[in-house]
Amino acid sequence: MATPMGMPETPALTTDCVILDAAGRVLLIRRKNPPYKGEYALPGGFVDIGETVEDGCRREVKEEVGLDVGPLRLIGVFSDPSRDPRGHTVSAAFLAELTDDAVPVAGDDAASAEWIEDWQSVDLAFDHAQIMKQAMRLAAQSERS
Repeated sequence: MATPMGMPETPALTTDCVILDAAGRVLLIRRKNPPYKGEYALPGGFVDIGETVEDGCRREVKEEVGLDVGPLRLIGVFSDPSRDPRGHTVSAAFLAELTDDAVPVAGDDAASAEWIEDWQSVDLAFDHAQIMKQAMRLAAQSERS
């Protein structure tokens, strides 16, 4: 199906960010809104028209947890059509590492934001557990380098 401008109808573009601190903890939010209201998730959201996925990632992190992240490393692209119950979304997921003691402040779509030491012990919304597993492999590779 085509849109009025002749462009094809495509999945929505989103971004997710795995943020690790120097102690290896991950920053998670509790979702304020459905779907998965009250559940843990990675900071992220929809990319705006006219912005890059990297800029969208930084904006979403700033809006949801009040932090500025520096260099981003691509974890991967996650495109399972059933990853979001609202419809087909494709996420460019990034890894950011913070070296200082950043204090997150929940905002926008986040009911809360907290550093989690054992992320495997919590249920994560969407496909965020899969994203986390790939992020931890990427982080481990850079430690060995």
